[in-house]
Amino acid sequence: MEQEQGSKGIFLSIDWMTILLYVILIVWGWFSVCGACYDFNNPDLFSWETNSGKQIVWAGTSFVLAAALMLIEKRIYDTTAYITYILMMLLLAVTIVIAPDTKGSHSWLPIGSSVKIQPAEFAKFSVALALGKLMDRYGYNIKNLKDIGLAVGMILLPMLLIIAQKETGSALVYFAFFLMLYREGMTGSLLFTGFACVVYFVVGMKFSDSYLAEMPISIGEFSVLLLTMIFTIGMVWVYCRNMQAVRIMAYTCMGGTALALLFSIFVIPFNVCYVMLGLCILMIGYIIGLAIYTRLIRYGLIALFAIASTSFFYLTDSLFERLDDHQRIRIEVLLGMKDDPRGAGYNVNQAKIAIGSGGLFGKGFLNGTQTKLRYVPEQHTDFIFCTVGEEEGFVGSAGVLIVYLLFIWRLIIVAERQPDTMGRVYGYSVMCIFLFHLFINVGMVLGLTPVIGIPLPFFSYGGSSLWGFTLLLFIFLRMDAERNLKRQ
Repeated sequence: MEQEQGSKGIFLSIDWMTILLYVILIVWGWFSVCGACYDFNNPDLFSWETNSGKQIVWAGTSFVLAAALMLIEKRIYDTTAYITYILMMLLLAVTIVIAPDTKGSHSWLPIGSSVKIQPAEFAKFSVALALGKLMDRYGYNIKNLKDIGLAVGMILLPMLLIIAQKETGSALVYFAFFLMLYREGMTGSLLFTGFACVVYFVVGMKFSDSYLAEMPISIGEFSVLLLTMIFTIGMVWVYCRNMQAVRIMAYTCMGGTALALLFSIFVIPFNVCYVMLGLCILMIGYIIGLAIYTRLIRYGLIALFAIASTSFFYLTDSLFERLDDHQRIRIEVLLGMKDDPRGAGYNVNQAKIAIGSGGLFGKGFLNGTQTKLRYVPEQHTDFIFCTVGEEEGFVGSAGVLIVYLLFIWRLIIVAERQPDTMGRVYGYSVMCIFLFHLFINVGMVLGLTPVIGIPLPFFSYGGSSLWGFTLLLFIFLRMDAERNLKRQ
């Protein structure tokens, strides 16, 4: 009788709004796959020989998987979280060795003659569960160096294994977990450090061969060193509130840079960056001295940030050279360093043409000329959004984004109402992964982010991504369904 009441309570507690949005996205995604893959020589949309027919099978099995996940009690996920994580890490490691070469990566495991799965898609839920279990532990404090180190290690391990599979795009998705860590109280300085590294890389690379006013001063190097000074001084002000130190560093660094620049302009032209590098070293030494004198670890961390910032720029070229040729060219095209409309920039250029040709209301279902003539590579997977833009126009594209935003907004609401840390951590992990996929996928189709080859959730063709996203979502919905039982 109690079990029957519990089942009834869980059924009533299921977040049906989220499930409705999930179904809408899958159905809408199937129509988009139809538009992207339609073949006039084989017009049967439901045939197993077509991608649209296979996608129906993936969708149907996803619904079965979702129902099965809703039958598993939360305590099972809690008990097996670490075991699941370890098993998934072993699978990722094994995949490096046994997976065949697929377009340069070793990330797909064949099952039979026509089906392949990508373990990287399934590892996300295991990392989210393990992080939830870890952070729900008694006494866990995310501000403690050891505790945050454990969480970061859990995130970095699968990233390294997936990079070893030469699947960099899927590895980058795991950075989404850092947004969850920030929500749980991680200091914003770590996120700011990541932001600063991106700024250093973009500015340093884009302007490395540009020179300031015909002087031997690289604009890229000059800008990065100047930003390092400004960011470091700002961190001392925000985190240490030592206005005297801020004034000393500001007058020394900015004044010294200004004097060196004026001397180079009006007296003898020389590379001012040498002076700026010396001022950065002087600033770092001063901060280390403050750390020793005050015994505040904050000064030491800020000094470490300044050292890392200065070193990062000079290591950028080496890091950039280690990327594969196609990855380097894509970044150079994105930053405007190269114009390659027939090579690395071809996908994005054709995607923009397809989206633009859709106009306000689109060309109609199965009437997209760019997609029918296969002008857009990977138009049924990574570039599925261009099919939406061409066939459904601006109105349809905006509608898709609105449904996604409602979906993410709903996940935030559900995550916030969780009665324990594990449910909340897992929920925000799920939300951040969906948000990352949405932002990067749509961004790369529009030419706003690098082309890193990640699917649009529930829209892109493929069973691995659809099952992986379903696993992520419905484990969370089952956790949420038990929220009322915990209070009884």
